[in-house]
Amino acid sequence: MRVRLFAFQQHPDSPTISPAARGHAARAGSPGSDMKALVKQTAGRGLTLTEVPEPTFRDDEVLIRVRSAGVCGTDVHIYEWDAWAAGRCKPPFICGHEFAGDVVAVGSFVESVKVGDRVTAEGHIVDERSLFSRTGNAHADPSTKIIGVDRDGCFAEYIAMPATNVWHLDDSISYDIGGIHDPMGNAFHTALTANIPGAVVLITGCGPIGAFAVGICKAAGAARIIATDVNPKRLELARTMGAHDAVLPDDAKAAVMKASDGNGADVVLEMSGVPSAVHQAFALCRPAGRVNMLGIPSKSIDIDFATEIIFKGLTIYGVVGRRMYDTWHQMSRFVASGNFDPTPVITHRLPLEAVDDAMHLIKSGDAGKIIFQL
Repeated sequence: MRVRLFAFQQHPDSPTISPAARGHAARAGSPGSDMKALVKQTAGRGLTLTEVPEPTFRDDEVLIRVRSAGVCGTDVHIYEWDAWAAGRCKPPFICGHEFAGDVVAVGSFVESVKVGDRVTAEGHIVDERSLFSRTGNAHADPSTKIIGVDRDGCFAEYIAMPATNVWHLDDSISYDIGGIHDPMGNAFHTALTANIPGAVVLITGCGPIGAFAVGICKAAGAARIIATDVNPKRLELARTMGAHDAVLPDDAKAAVMKASDGNGADVVLEMSGVPSAVHQAFALCRPAGRVNMLGIPSKSIDIDFATEIIFKGLTIYGVVGRRMYDTWHQMSRFVASGNFDPTPVITHRLPLEAVDDAMHLIKSGDAGKIIFQL
């Protein structure tokens, strides 16, 4: 079955690819021919590895040869075709939103990116003229289009991206690390919007983003990091990333109170979305403390706002994506400093052909971060 790329990659009101850019593309990536991609072909479970046409790109976009692509929980939702995916996504489309690679062609309007650049990219595509972009809140723009969700993504040999979304990688950064800047950015956003230096920090949920957050808090100078999860492998990963205490949820209160002279955690990073963890986040945060929430509950949660939040004077911050682009600057500097190393979180490197294995590993909890290597 042939799958056609989304029409909005070449919007009828947008400039077409220039002859010069088309010439670059023909020499570098030969668009018009086929490429390998993981496609959500129909509304149902699974992804299909198939051949699709290589993407065209606009005069303000670049074409990137993908080298590494991270697998995310969002991809699992799409693979399983749960209620969220069914309500948001419109097959057919190429999945994936975390990647790094090489620029092989640029549009005629592009000056900031050149062929041969090693790059990753912000996967949230926004209107730079919107109220949200112009007030420094592009990350929360409700009209955001996400690659691999709302338009074709990166589980493919090539992807077209707006040049403004491209983020250059230092030569010392591997494609694998470059390919997980998106989830690392979520962790940086969650952690560094709080006052971490000298703080007692509780992190509830030690999946890949929670594990990244442990390492970030350590590098940022947290006095004590307590991490909780129900999965022993994830607790061990949290220890590897620098958690002082990696405990089961039932043991969290004792660890937090011991570290805080009985006051509670200064900062809680809720990374799981599990209802019991959300309640525990509020309960173990000290009065006038801060809870940053990244985990997404699968259904509504009953909260006693009076006792859990208001009378404790808590500050609650909802985290979506990465702040565009101050989070990216923070992330690049932390990685370049050598004080934060995300490498231990990557537990598996697989080819696109192993998509079913990747999804099974994530759902079983037997993996940290999984990378597709192309």
